[in-house]
Amino acid sequence: MHTLTYPPALDTLLGLLASVFGDVNLDDLSDEQSVELLGAAEEVGRLVDASRVRLAANVTDRSRPGLGREALCVKFGCRTASDVITRVTAISVREAARRIRLGTVLIQGSDLLGAAPLPLPLDAESFLQGDLGMDSAENIVAGLVPIRHRCDPDGFTAAERALVVAATGTVIDEAAELPGAGIRFAADLVRTQAQLWQARIDPDGAAPESIVMHPRSTFGFGRLKDGVYPLRGGVTPELRGIMNGIFDTYLSARSVPSFPGEQETRSHADDGSGGSVDLTEAAAGPRSSDADTRGADEKRADILRGVFGWAVRHPQTPTMGGAAPTVMVHVNARDLADGVGVGWVDGVDAPVSMRTVRQLICAGGYRKVVFGENGEVLHLGRKERFFSGAQRRAIAARDGGCVIPGCTAPVQWAEVHHVVAWHAGGATDVENGVLLCWFHHHEIDCSGWQIRMIRGRPEIKAPPWLDRSATWRIAAPHRAATASRPDRRSAA
Repeated sequence: MHTLTYPPALDTLLGLLASVFGDVNLDDLSDEQSVELLGAAEEVGRLVDASRVRLAANVTDRSRPGLGREALCVKFGCRTASDVITRVTAISVREAARRIRLGTVLIQGSDLLGAAPLPLPLDAESFLQGDLGMDSAENIVAGLVPIRHRCDPDGFTAAERALVVAATGTVIDEAAELPGAGIRFAADLVRTQAQLWQARIDPDGAAPESIVMHPRSTFGFGRLKDGVYPLRGGVTPELRGIMNGIFDTYLSARSVPSFPGEQETRSHADDGSGGSVDLTEAAAGPRSSDADTRGADEKRADILRGVFGWAVRHPQTPTMGGAAPTVMVHVNARDLADGVGVGWVDGVDAPVSMRTVRQLICAGGYRKVVFGENGEVLHLGRKERFFSGAQRRAIAARDGGCVIPGCTAPVQWAEVHHVVAWHAGGATDVENGVLLCWFHHHEIDCSGWQIRMIRGRPEIKAPPWLDRSATWRIAAPHRAATASRPDRRSAA
């Protein structure tokens, strides 16, 4: 049985800290006093963090596997040093690993692989004295450790010195006149500076380093929380550049709803297509903004949805059992008819709403499966309510993309929507289908936008807040629908 007791000085210190910070009524402080106390608390925290890391490194060293039954962790009935630390401190395994990792590098003088002593004396000294915060110390280690064997020692030392000076706000003679001298840089800025120093003293290391890092790129899903699956992983800089290019292209595209101009409307009205737009567009109402309340992050998610949807339909996408990747959603027939309940996606634990089920059926069709009393399949019906590839191509040629004015989603990302809902008897044919992006398809029943078909062409009516005239307008046609030159024969 092991009994742990604090040194008397530590008991005294804990009492002082409790009296200083615990007895202060923060509401009685002025703004200046509040900020001053914030800084003082952080100074104490840096000293405490240094002690935490030192002790974690010490426990780890005492628990080396080579010590056998003399290892500290074995004596205390634990499997590893991390086990000891988490049991004593009640911190997470992740935080314990963080302290062990930093302490092993800075204090034990070697990295986790047992390499030669790490030449970061300034980093270690400043951290142990409480001048350097734990976040900044980690950023310096992360920026310099990977390149220490590839760069010039003098350059490495200069980089460490500059980063420690920036992170601690130390004034040195050679930098006393530079902007920012004497100001402590936040940890995020230190990380950025470390990356710049890395590129400066190891300019040839980026390519081989990217090769080493590439296999570590990961992508996965966390556990369901608040109705969504959090993403886990990371991407390489070049892949992020590619993704940013796609995101920026569509995020920067115009989001203002636009309607056919007078000349375009006149040409469609004159060709007998059933145009019903007032050519003067009198009282058209406000047209300066769209009711798209999505933030940039939500828009990026919808862009990714479009990219994956396009990939599923691409002919070169690998198949599964001879069929393209397909989202299988199961729903009870009675629930579907009544519009209640939920659906279930194969391979996903969380249910989807009946609204989502109806949208998926509208875009992708369904098959009816009849089960017997014992759960056996009695009948598998043919696919219904499904726009064929030929129908989709015809609709795409007519619409050219999402028909909602101002939407820039390309045709490859669009879904085919039944104008007259399939559950209301709408036919699955070209004259009852229009292209909508996922967002507008998902929101069509509650967004205020209305769609109708006149002589096989879609017309759109904007919500009242956007167009007070409540005018039905011809959806913008495909770019190829208008000839470059007028038809001289019809003019004659």
